Amino acid sequence: MGIDDKINNATEDATGKLKEGAGRATDDEQLEAEGRTDQSKAKLKQAGEKIKDAFKS
Repeated sequence: MGIDDKINNATEDATGKLKEGAGRATDDEQLEAEGRTDQSKAKLKQAGEKIKDAFKS
């Protein structure tokens, strides 16, 4: 897993958390759901990268 991928995944996860928090604060269910979706995507990408790393060893 390259450092660029790690940074991108962490950024996507952080962005999702911000969106979710903003959605809760403004009572915007769509923004909150979008934030959770972004976080889920980032976590799936991280898991995929970890699997790739395991097979490289």
